[in-house]
Amino acid sequence: MTTERNRRVRIADVAEAAGVSKTAVSFAFNSPERLSDETATRIRDIADQLGYRPDPVARMLSQGRTRTIGVLTPQPLAVVFSNPFFGALAEGIGLAAEESGFALYLISPLHGSLARAVGRASVDGFVAIGLSAAHPEVEQVRRAGLPIVLVDSTAMPDYPSVSIDDEAGAAQAAEHLLGLGHRDFMAVAIDPPVPFELAEPDSVTGRRLAGYRRALADAGLSLPDDRVMTAPATVAGGAVAFRRAWASGLRPTAVLAMSDAIAIGVMRAASELGIDIPGSLSVVGFDDVDMAAYVNPPLTTVHQPVRRKGEEAVRLLLAVVEGRADAHEHRRLETHIVVRASTGSAPAEQGR
Repeated sequence: MTTERNRRVRIADVAEAAGVSKTAVSFAFNSPERLSDETATRIRDIADQLGYRPDPVARMLSQGRTRTIGVLTPQPLAVVFSNPFFGALAEGIGLAAEESGFALYLISPLHGSLARAVGRASVDGFVAIGLSAAHPEVEQVRRAGLPIVLVDSTAMPDYPSVSIDDEAGAAQAAEHLLGLGHRDFMAVAIDPPVPFELAEPDSVTGRRLAGYRRALADAGLSLPDDRVMTAPATVAGGAVAFRRAWASGLRPTAVLAMSDAIAIGVMRAASELGIDIPGSLSVVGFDDVDMAAYVNPPLTTVHQPVRRKGEEAVRLLLAVVEGRADAHEHRRLETHIVVRASTGSAPAEQGR
């Protein structure tokens, strides 16, 4: 039985105590500019004394805002949370959202359908990670009239975005190994959301692969398809890819991995096979997540400002939501190589 002590305080109770209408109480919380400062403050003070809190759903409806950002990823959550890159990106997204008073809603494929998950999301806008033109969800968001900022996605002129120069970063990785005398390469690509043979040239996978191949071509070398493995961006994925390559007879002296998680998995598998790193095999990752500096040996990698990328995406999205930014703005962040102990001079004898 509900008693007077535990009955929830209603807007009518505040209105009666303050001697104003329920509309005035609503204004005090949702549109205080419609009241004098003195009246709005007095109403809120009385509400605090009574223990009144506005109904969040009603407040969202009155403001036309959910104060929630949807973070859209085409990969299943099991893959997302296994990739330390996403943890760093989410840290940046969360920091910027929290500073602005927004909550986060993580949206991944629901029963295999990202479109179904998007359709159920009640948010003010989306930060979409790694979506390509092959995904209809971007057009679905457009039809819903919601703003969206793309991160690491296929270039789309009509949408604001935050990205890095993936091709240049990948070329830096290959050039570093070439400078150490390596001529026998293998790459492990991020397994794209669509089958590898259908991956777009302008996807993250396509751009990084193009960077590797450009640098090798400049040195008179090639990276044929049979020397490109694919793997989820996880430690386990990298280990499986390297074991598969080794079992097939490949004996590279250098591995170009498209993520740090993949690179660490490659090193783990190589160590289990008795391969010395970097004496017999050099490995370069991509991202420079925190754990890259603490594995054994520490990982040489391409640094990208992952946390800043998340922060920039949220700030750009909120600027678009509030009409403060050009909806077609594109921000590109810089990369650079970080040399650690997982790379060394090529062995004296190399062969394919």
